[in-house]
Amino acid sequence: MNDDALVIAIDGPSSSGKSSVAKGVARSLGLQYLDTGALYRAMTWLVLRAGLEIADEVEIGKLARNSKIAISTNPDQTWISADGIDITNTIRSAEVTDAVSQVSAVPLVREILVELQRKYAKLATEQVGGIVVEGRDIATVVLPKADIKVFLTASPVARATRRGLELDVDIAEVSKALEQRDLLDSTRAISPLRQDPDSTLIDTTNLDLRQSVDAVLSLLDELTVDIQADADIDSEWGDFLDIPVDLVSKPVVAILGRPNVGKSTLVNRILGHRSAVVEDQPGVTRDRVSYQAEWNGLDFTILDTGGWEQDAKGMYQQVAQQAEIAIKEADLGVLVVDSTIGATEDDQRIVQMLRAAKVPILLVANKVDTQVFESDAASLWSLGAGEPHLVSALHGRGAGDLLDVIVKSIPKELRTKPGLLGTRAVALLGRPNVGKSSLLNRLVGSNRAVVNEKAGTTVDPIDESVELDGSSWLFIDTAGIRKKFRQDSGHEYYAILRTKSAIERSEVVVVLIDVTEPLSDQDRRVINLAEETGRALILCFNKWDILDEDRRFDLEREIDKDLQQQRWIPRLNISATTGRGVEKIPSSLRKVLANWDRRIATSELNRFITDFVQANPHPLRGGRQAKILFATQVSSQPPTFALFVSRVLDEAYLRFLERRLRETFEFEGTPIRFRQKIKKRESTLK
Repeated sequence: MNDDALVIAIDGPSSSGKSSVAKGVARSLGLQYLDTGALYRAMTWLVLRAGLEIADEVEIGKLARNSKIAISTNPDQTWISADGIDITNTIRSAEVTDAVSQVSAVPLVREILVELQRKYAKLATEQVGGIVVEGRDIATVVLPKADIKVFLTASPVARATRRGLELDVDIAEVSKALEQRDLLDSTRAISPLRQDPDSTLIDTTNLDLRQSVDAVLSLLDELTVDIQADADIDSEWGDFLDIPVDLVSKPVVAILGRPNVGKSTLVNRILGHRSAVVEDQPGVTRDRVSYQAEWNGLDFTILDTGGWEQDAKGMYQQVAQQAEIAIKEADLGVLVVDSTIGATEDDQRIVQMLRAAKVPILLVANKVDTQVFESDAASLWSLGAGEPHLVSALHGRGAGDLLDVIVKSIPKELRTKPGLLGTRAVALLGRPNVGKSSLLNRLVGSNRAVVNEKAGTTVDPIDESVELDGSSWLFIDTAGIRKKFRQDSGHEYYAILRTKSAIERSEVVVVLIDVTEPLSDQDRRVINLAEETGRALILCFNKWDILDEDRRFDLEREIDKDLQQQRWIPRLNISATTGRGVEKIPSSLRKVLANWDRRIATSELNRFITDFVQANPHPLRGGRQAKILFATQVSSQPPTFALFVSRVLDEAYLRFLERRLRETFEFEGTPIRFRQKIKKRESTLK
């Protein structure tokens, strides 16, 4: 046998589904197929035609030695002939069925047909690289060193029903005949029917054909060694990954207060890990940012807000407006006050806004690090917001008690809020000041995100549910990535962690590129980051309304040079400021997500692989040639293909294969992953 060949042996009793399943597996993998039971039926037909007595083993042996049986190994064109006569349908007669077990037990018949079966298997492995052989005694006698061994079975009722429907005869009669045949097969002196110790038992009683075929195909992983895994997520930020957002039927708790009173520190304490960006300077948090929390079995959403100041100007006025919007969305308002400073007019004004919005208030006195500072918090009663709950967000003092109070204070009747269940998540990425927040505001139709000429206004990812063309989307605006990961410090360092986390939470990434500036390392870095994470991708070239002809020419050259390997990513020319081209975004999102979700049937994929390999054989390396034995798509999101190979494929060959795969199937806008699995040498037939 060919060392690079694949041989699958499928055993089992009559009517357990061997023939249908074996054909399905062969079609899926582009292999040949051999029905060994048909060979024994053909010999039985010859015996009956010759009028020989079933008990006359000598004459039957002579007939077997002098007869010529030929059989097709094409799973799509099955036929069998004996002495030049087509008996494909004849061998299924009741007379042949009744006599086949006895003829099969004749030693010389078995010897001749086992040799014939091995001959066909060897020929198939040399011609197409593999074969699926089904029948009885295949794994134990005919091909004991097959790569994959399967023993199919089914309940007596299921087997009788299948055979009765196939032959259109009474099921009770079929059941009786099968019972007698099972007894003969299991008690015969020569090679009684049994399961090989190394085979896998698959019960098809409650499986349809597709499920049965998939059960056999799943055994391929045991045959191979995975030599190329998907790209791992960067371990430096993997611990910061957030779960997908789902605000349906969850209470919203808004954390409010003046700048630098410790709101984000308290949020991190509630969450149990560092999710909100914190730095020892006011104004780091600028947008309202949602996180998912749980305490004592209750799931709720935390809204972290920027500091609210009544007389804020410029960008900080927009920050204050975001806090005011959070009040309107909240079921419970948690007012955080710096106990070392005491109540201020701004704190009093926040209390008034909460009351006007009819939102329950929970007063938190923060920075009560020890008992010495507890007396300072007594003055906060003057706010009229109830008892101040003493905590130290930095050290965790009182955090558990505060969570108990938060859970008890959440009203039973929640405000109606638009849910995000069933939506597709979209992350907006790009360098600082490229227009991500402007695009989000354009899509939302309101000033959802703080926009300022100062680069890096957005620090935390912002989630917003948006209805576009009748579909619901969750857009995540992210902080811009401006320099190398290990060079970032302070709040920008943690903002980048949140950005990467936002990519993980998304399904499709929209990368914005400023067309007025040359493509930079940061642009390529953002695109590569999204691609490596396996998300669907769209490139939006923003500020197209102010692009002049000279710059347009230079831009095309930069794209050809720097994005040569990303030609599969669709491009949109837009202006977030004027709205030009923005209407094309929803249809592009649906298209790339459909491709990201796409699955190719194993049989269709292997037909493509067979044609590709024949037209483009792998180059010789060391006098030997790597071969793709078969392939299957193991997952989508992104489409991931397992290539079962005899040797490792060259990277250039894989890139060529990917291009042809994209040309044949619709995969625009989605990365494609290949996992090479090399066949274990110890399981190869000799």
